[in-house]
Formats: sequence, structure tokens, C-alpha cells
Amino acid sequence: MNQSTLSATPKRPALPAVLEVLHPITWFPPMWAFACGVVSSGAPILDQLLVVFAGILLAGPLMCGTSQVVNDWYDRHVDAINEPDRPIPSGRIPGNWGFYLSLIWTGASLLLAYALGPWVFGASLVGMALAWAYSAPPFRLKGNGWWGNLAVGISYEGLAWVTGAAVMIGGAMPDWQILVLALLYSIGAHGIMTLNDFKAIEGDIKMNVRTLPVQLGVDRAAQLACVVMGLPQAIVIALLFSWDKPAHAIAVGVVLLIQVGLMIRFLGDPRARATWFSGLGVSVYVTGMMISAFAVRALAG
Repeated sequence: MNQSTLSATPKRPALPAVLEVLHPITWFPPMWAFACGVVSSGAPILDQLLVVFAGILLAGPLMCGTSQVVNDWYDRHVDAINEPDRPIPSGRIPGNWGFYLSLIWTGASLLLAYALGPWVFGASLVGMALAWAYSAPPFRLKGNGWWGNLAVGISYEGLAWVTGAAVMIGGAMPDWQILVLALLYSIGAHGIMTLNDFKAIEGDIKMNVRTLPVQLGVDRAAQLACVVMGLPQAIVIALLFSWDKPAHAIAVGVVLLIQVGLMIRFLGDPRARATWFSGLGVSVYVTGMMISAFAVRALAG
């Protein structure tokens, strides 16, 4: 029996298990932010399709994929209780292969980032440091909603946006307008991340995960999430007017008004409607990101 059990245990992970632990569904936000950076750069896109493809590979499957496998590795003991069928606790990714994959994806990400230029490499170093600090001790930023949500917002939105712009201009530093937009939308993403924390408040209390709903209570955390999402967009609107882009400013204003309408309904019952608001509100939010990117592109033109 022991011999058959040993033979049934894989020595190396199968490709489907590796793909599952990389969580492809999570790649969209950084890939979208990267696309915003590409658009905002003002550089001709069709002339650099290979570079754009390399950047998308970096932002999604590599950088974001790394953050996912690192998170799954350091959450393996909790997942063994709550979600034992996931690749690492189930043994489909056996032994220390979760850690090995984390190192392999980290190395591959940084090698590609280095090839794409100094500013891309610098942004990727920061993003990779945040990815590890989010999940791994001693920092484990995910244990506190203030820091963990900020780390994700900066990595998935701001750094991906800056990387997209830097890739298109030969790895140089993007214009300050691009950096400001990337920062503002990163801050707004902090509120988006808070929306994800309403679905597991009881479990987070038991596991001593200090999300904002745990720290502030449901109602105050919901109000804060709405303010943190909305205020940076209001600043973006003011900036677009100051940059003589009134049409883009009005369009982002409409986007924000739609979100405000959704926020009012969300605040009526945050726990029941957090997933609903996340699905609709975030879709509208990222639309404003792309509108802002086209505004900056027009400035560059």
C-alpha cells in the first residue's frame, strides 16, 4: 500500500496544476493598466507590437502570476483547512514545488523586465518586492488592510501603467502626467481591494487578518472604500480640465457619477452588495482609466 501511495504522488507538478496556481483570471487588471500605459505614452502602437506583446506577458502571466503563486505558497496551511482541493494543499503541486515556481517566475519576470529597459526593470523590481512582501513573512502585508490593499493597488495599477508607458518609449521615464495618473488610479484601487474583504469577515477575524471591515466595521469600511475610489477620480477630472482636455474630463465625470449611483445602493447593504458593486463599479472605474490614458496621449501628440 505504501509503495502504491508513493507511486501515485507526483514528483513534479502537471501543467494544468501550474496554470491553476497562476490564477489567469487575476491577470486582467495589470494587463488593462499596462494597456493604459501603452496608450498614454503617445508612441505608435502598431510599430511596436512585439514590444507590446512582451509587456503584456510581463504584466499578466509573469508579474501577476508570480504574486499569485507566492500567495498560494505562503497560504498553503490555511488553504489546507479552507480549500484543500487547491493545487498546493491537494498535492497536485507536490513538495516544495510551490516555492520553486515562485522563484522561477520571479527570475523570468525580472529577466524580461531587464530586457525591456531600465525604467521597466526598476518598476518590476518594486512590484516584485511588493508581491513577496504582501504574502511572505516577516512583512506579510495582507494581514493588514491598510498596507496590503495599497501594495496590490500600486502593483496591479500604478506600476503596470508606468511599465506600459516606459516600454513604448524605449525604457525611459514616462512624462509626469502619466506618473500622476498612475498614482491616482493606484490609490483608487485601494478602495476596490477593500470591496473584496466583505465576503470573509468572520474567517478573517478567526485568522487574525486585519482587513478594513474587521478594523473599522462594515459601514465605516464601506464608506471609506467609496471615498478612496471616488476622490482620486475627482482629482483626475480637475487635472484633465487643467490640461485643456474638457471632453475627456466630462467623460470621466460621467464615469464617476455612474459609480456614485452604484455606491449609494452599495452603502445600503455593504455585505450583501459588495460583490455586486465590485463587478459593476470596477468595470466602470477601469473605463475611466482608459479615457484618461487617451487624454494624456492627446497631450503627447
